[in-house]
Amino acid sequence: MTAYVSVLATIKDADKMQEYAGGAGPTVVAHGGEVVCRGPSELLHGSSGHSVMVVLKFPSRQAAKDWYASAEYQALIPTRNAAMDAVFVLGGE
Repeated sequence: MTAYVSVLATIKDADKMQEYAGGAGPTVVAHGGEVVCRGPSELLHGSSGHSVMVVLKFPSRQAAKDWYASAEYQALIPTRNAAMDAVFVLGGE
């Protein structure tokens, strides 16, 4: 069943963000994923200091977990952490 990874982020370094995005995209595709949307976020309820939202779609929860745990993606985490503060949430069947 389809699963989604929702990312709420605050960009700290635009250059690092470009570097991270360029590296992360191919890792998502390699695990059967795709970017559903990305751009400014608008909070409808609750509280969040994040201003950017990305939603990734994967063929299954396991595919999403495999992507996140992959050596290729894990190698990008230092760049990600320099680029942004973020929350990653897995949802779907």
